[in-house]
Amino acid sequence: MGATRRKFTPQYRRDAARLVIDSGRTARAVADEIGVGEQLLGRWVANERARMEDPPPAVDINERAELERLRAENTQLRMDREFLKKAAAFFAAENASNPTQRSR
Repeated sequence: MGATRRKFTPQYRRDAARLVIDSGRTARAVADEIGVGEQLLGRWVANERARMEDPPPAVDINERAELERLRAENTQLRMDREFLKKAAAFFAAENASNPTQRSR
């Protein structure tokens, strides 16, 4: 019987290729480390380099406006969250220092 073929997710392939690209190590060294074939990793690296050279897709004006709106909303929500965390900590500390008020 033949060995079953291993399958790798696209994310795993990209991450493995980035190990070679970003670290400057050889494909052979990384392939030995992660347990894949050198030629297979070499193909992943070539695909990743080609993908990196492709320009990002153009964003139309409506998408850009929506993106800016969502970023602003995200910033506001983060600030609200931080405020609520501080308020909750303040009231928790106040309740802990005044145990008699809880019995009311």
